[in-house]
Amino acid sequence: MVRFSNNVVGILNFITFVLSIPILGAGIWLANRASTDCEKFLEKPMIVIGVFLMLVSIAGLIGACCRVSWLLWVYLLAMFLLIVLLFCFTVFAFVVTNKGVGEVVSNRGYKEYRLGDYSHWLQKRVENTANWKKIRSCIMDAKVCQSLADDSKSKVAATFFQENLSPIQSGCCKPPTSCGFTYGSPIYWTGIANATSNADCRTWSNNATQLCYDCNSCKAGVLANLKHDWRKVAVVNIVMLIFLIIVYSIGCCAFRNNRHDNSYGKGYP
Repeated sequence: MVRFSNNVVGILNFITFVLSIPILGAGIWLANRASTDCEKFLEKPMIVIGVFLMLVSIAGLIGACCRVSWLLWVYLLAMFLLIVLLFCFTVFAFVVTNKGVGEVVSNRGYKEYRLGDYSHWLQKRVENTANWKKIRSCIMDAKVCQSLADDSKSKVAATFFQENLSPIQSGCCKPPTSCGFTYGSPIYWTGIANATSNADCRTWSNNATQLCYDCNSCKAGVLANLKHDWRKVAVVNIVMLIFLIIVYSIGCCAFRNNRHDNSYGKGYP
């Protein structure tokens, strides 16, 4: 008679196997159809995750339902490594996102962001030319600044200044307030910059393909957004860790059942 733990492991891995198919399919589709750096950035992780989930679920499914102990051992090893990696990533996410907050600007509804406020590890990621090229491409492909301009094109300066802009909109689509430019539209500013040490004032351009995409404030805005997202992911990871530990425990019971049944079948007590 098939043990309860073997049944549970088999069902869970069948569900995981089914879920791995669209993930792998999406990765393959992106590999064949992706036309931008932003899309290409996602294809390899999705293919790797899809293949990993598929192989692990097959090992767990066959190992639990067909009583193949060595496959179940491989499954448990993969699960253990996944739990350790997920735990390490969760701790790492909380550590590297511990620093960095938006700066409140007088008479403004939005905040502004400084790259130096974030952890050195995160700063190095966005200061890397190759990394930033991909991130910049994603921001442009998403038309973040163009959407802001379209939504606010009829708004006067006083109204725009009270807008609750996202970190990326605040950092990438307009110059820093300290530059002293005159508002024309969300992505068009006139005048001469104030005497300031902020290099972003010289980097800013009214060209729609430039704007402040190469500003440190834009990089800081990306990190502020990343911090918010990583914090949410870290909370989800904690829930996933609890779930994986429960599944791992059930898998250990199934592995013990397999060994017991194999020993019994060979005539051992």
